[in-house]
Amino acid sequence: MIVTGDYTAEIEELQKHLASEFEMKDLGSLKYFLWVEVTRSKHGLFLSQRKYVMDLLADTRMLDCKPADTPIVENYKLGVYVDQVPTNKERYEMLVGRLIYLSLTRPDIAYTVSFASQFMHSPSEDHMAAVMHILSYLNSALGKGLLFKKNDHLDLEGYTDADYAGNITNRHSTSGYFTFFGGNLVTWRSKKQNIVSRSSAESKYIEIAQGVCEILWLRWLLVEIGFRSDAATKLYCDNKSAFEVANNPVQHDRTKHVKVDQHFIKEKPEHKLISIPFVPSSEQLADMLTHVVSKRRLEDSLDKLGIIDIYAPT
Repeated sequence: MIVTGDYTAEIEELQKHLASEFEMKDLGSLKYFLWVEVTRSKHGLFLSQRKYVMDLLADTRMLDCKPADTPIVENYKLGVYVDQVPTNKERYEMLVGRLIYLSLTRPDIAYTVSFASQFMHSPSEDHMAAVMHILSYLNSALGKGLLFKKNDHLDLEGYTDADYAGNITNRHSTSGYFTFFGGNLVTWRSKKQNIVSRSSAESKYIEIAQGVCEILWLRWLLVEIGFRSDAATKLYCDNKSAFEVANNPVQHDRTKHVKVDQHFIKEKPEHKLISIPFVPSSEQLADMLTHVVSKRRLEDSLDKLGIIDIYAPT
């Protein structure tokens, strides 16, 4: 159990009460919890799963493998085919499940792991090779994790993105978003959309709606713990068509098929809860949650997301 708060006296009182009801022990400052390692320094709070990664690589005999630069190879063509060679389904499910838990502190593998999980029902040797490539990437930086710094603001903002018909099997799009509080990454998601979009603008607009839901939940949560903001939360989008519809939602034929999301999004800027500014694709952090990016783009994004490796040699 993790007990946290601003008032030492109340924390001590709670611990005494719990100790009177249960057999428990105060382990001091948080250092390790459910395979998540916590490190404190003058730079901030660092969360990683280094030991978890090392155990995973040891169990799969991948500690001595050649490290990969990115979580997935560029120009991959993974899908479900009639003539595919099946692989060990139980082992595939086990590996993907462990990688899903690892993505709690590793947003850099979120897209690849989400993609791999789509083939749990019928994995092939090609799918297993993609999972082993993720392990090779993890071997390149065992200790990567999230750094939470004390910044001079408590702004809430998000980045939302989607590819268009990226799934070669059923042409579904992939959505992704990052949200930041006080300049620190707090939530993220990469997931295949449930429907086939008829345009790139529609796929982006669907993701904006999902990003709005996440922002609204975070605003409610922050109010619950004492942080109320009257300023509209910025949710950045890099698609001009979706941006124009979101900020000037005039009803016309080309947006009829997204009018439910349109009405949902439309009222949020009107109520000053959320604003949807445009951001160039080169500055869209959520790109790495929707498709493969180059090594250079990946490293640049990780730096902006606060994902570092404190164990890396300097």
